[in-house]
Amino acid sequence: MMSSHRLAGLLKSNASRLSRSNTSILAYSASTTASHSTPEFLATRKFTYTSPSFSPIRARFFSQQSQPYSSLTEADFAEFGLGTSKTITSIDATALKSNSPNFSPQLTKIVATIGPTSEQQPVMQELVDAGFRIMRLNFSHATTEEVELRCTNLMNSDGRHEAVPDRGSKNLRAVLLDTKGPEIRTGKLRNDTSGKETVTLVAGEKITIRTTSNWAEGGSTASDMFVDYKELSKCLEPGMKVLLDDGAVILKVLEIPNGDDVICEIENTSDIRSRAGVNLPGAATVLPAMSDKDRVDIKYGLTKDIDYIAISFVQDAEGVDAVRKYVRDVMNELGFDPEYPAPLLISKIESVRGLQNFGEILEASDGIMVARGDLGVEIPIHQIANAQKEMVSACNAVGKPVVVATQMLESMTKNPRPTRAEVADVTNAVYDGADAVMLSGETAKGKYPVESVKTMNDIIHSSEQFTISRPDLSNSARFHSSLFTGRRSEKAGSAITAVAKAAVAAAQERHVTAIIVVTEKGSLPKMVSAFRPNVPIVAVVPNAKVGRQLQIFRGVHPVIGVAGISPHKRPLAAIRDAKALGFIAPGNDIIILTGEANEESNDCVTMRVATVK
Repeated sequence: MMSSHRLAGLLKSNASRLSRSNTSILAYSASTTASHSTPEFLATRKFTYTSPSFSPIRARFFSQQSQPYSSLTEADFAEFGLGTSKTITSIDATALKSNSPNFSPQLTKIVATIGPTSEQQPVMQELVDAGFRIMRLNFSHATTEEVELRCTNLMNSDGRHEAVPDRGSKNLRAVLLDTKGPEIRTGKLRNDTSGKETVTLVAGEKITIRTTSNWAEGGSTASDMFVDYKELSKCLEPGMKVLLDDGAVILKVLEIPNGDDVICEIENTSDIRSRAGVNLPGAATVLPAMSDKDRVDIKYGLTKDIDYIAISFVQDAEGVDAVRKYVRDVMNELGFDPEYPAPLLISKIESVRGLQNFGEILEASDGIMVARGDLGVEIPIHQIANAQKEMVSACNAVGKPVVVATQMLESMTKNPRPTRAEVADVTNAVYDGADAVMLSGETAKGKYPVESVKTMNDIIHSSEQFTISRPDLSNSARFHSSLFTGRRSEKAGSAITAVAKAAVAAAQERHVTAIIVVTEKGSLPKMVSAFRPNVPIVAVVPNAKVGRQLQIFRGVHPVIGVAGISPHKRPLAAIRDAKALGFIAPGNDIIILTGEANEESNDCVTMRVATVK
């Protein structure tokens, strides 16, 4: 556990009542020790790392002359259009026909929120062509009918996987269900029959916040405002702030006369609507992990086979565990196979308590979303970038994916070009080590959804190329190559960790075009991604579900291709598919990683280095 003074700096102006010993944002410190040396023989030999149960890793080295593919016949090579050579270091790929030119896709992924301006099929196809990888469904607003339409149109959009037909999926873009969460809101305004009425709160006047049910029924006024959080008076004290409607109205707490009411002074004049959001900067709120609506939405999402659940307003590991248990219980109720992958849980950090408990939340979660919207009103806004960097670094250190979200290209909601500051924001997220960056209103309700995705992809590409060409200035390429060491991973010391690290080192040494990973359950490409190679990781997977759940990991590009193919033929099939999709071309150096069918037990993982001819 790192010292508490770092996060205390973030909270000091708004959380004086919190104990400094409980305000550490991170439970993991980032390693800064580089250890990526590459043996000379790495580029020309085949390694099979074997790790028997409860035994240290043993390495067996086979030279080129040992013909690792000796069990394959000439007919096997001909089957995959690879000529008759049996040595992996000289692959004849001239017979393969590519439906697309050789390309090097961006490594950092784009999550795009789909809404009214982007849900129709023509626009959805354009967005797919522009390169977003994960569709976010915001269940704070989306109806069942809208979700059905968006999922159908995404499924019907043609992706790059059209180059490898008969795989059962036109594209492998994933779906993320973003829950509404247990929010705190004001009540309905008195006499607001249309839902559009407002009242004006005047600076300098007093207002009493009420939490009893009679005020919920009677309606709020400019002098008495109902808030639907019964414990409000217990988490506030004089001098603290209450923010309404994302900070449009600021209230200063004056006194708490009883257990139900809070008397405040209005600090600025503004109109307020019914059911406005409430933020309590610095207050240690206690909210349930899921609202009743969240439970209904998650159950519905499971019937649509969603791939990720973004849990809003996560406060501690217990909340993450509660959502995970609920998901598994519902899957059992719906009749899912016990082995079928559950949606990955992405915890949104958007409150002071979430920051305080970040270490345990990270450990309990499958990934993290840096949700800068609500977080920006919970802590001093000038500390958002600092919190972002710390959270991204902590995720990188343990090899878990992290998404940076909110207002990344906000001006493109109305304008065809972003501001220079927004470009710098996306660039710095890439430099920080984000696995993905997210578009919200830009693609959901903005005038330029397709342009927003294209622009973000251009920024990502430029940023990633800069980290490679000028590591002396960006620092991120050198820093992130050594940040993840595997020692804090749940697979620390495993064959998967050892081979993944060796593969990334070899990729840098040989300047390979791609790392091709043949995987059954996805753990091997995830581990390779954690070591942050600067080339695409082509993950050949057995089915669409495994592929879609790999989309959030930096650099991983899934392809369906191992089902029904015997293990010893899978590397050849993987090369064929990578060629067809344009990832590799004649003359490219590549690295091939294969895990046996029992990959999850770390029994055997193989690395080969090859040149495509």
